[in-house]
Amino acid sequence: MLELEVKELIIDVLQLEDITPADIDSAAPLFVEGLGLDSIDALELGVALQKKYGISLSADSEDTRRHFASVQALAAMIDSHRKK
Repeated sequence: MLELEVKELIIDVLQLEDITPADIDSAAPLFVEGLGLDSIDALELGVALQKKYGISLSADSEDTRRHFASVQALAAMIDSHRKK
């Protein structure tokens, strides 16, 4: 399942040792509240998404902010990218 893949990627890339995929709510925000990621985490995650899925994202794009809103949003973006 793609959401599980995204959760595992977040945990691996950001080295969140004490968090399991089950701990991450797919609908919860990734930044500030929710998982509490910051801009450096977003950059690292963006690079990982580019390497794993071939997706390039613009750092200051409104679309990118929307895609990084939650695990569900990232999974939907990856899924739509695969269908192109």
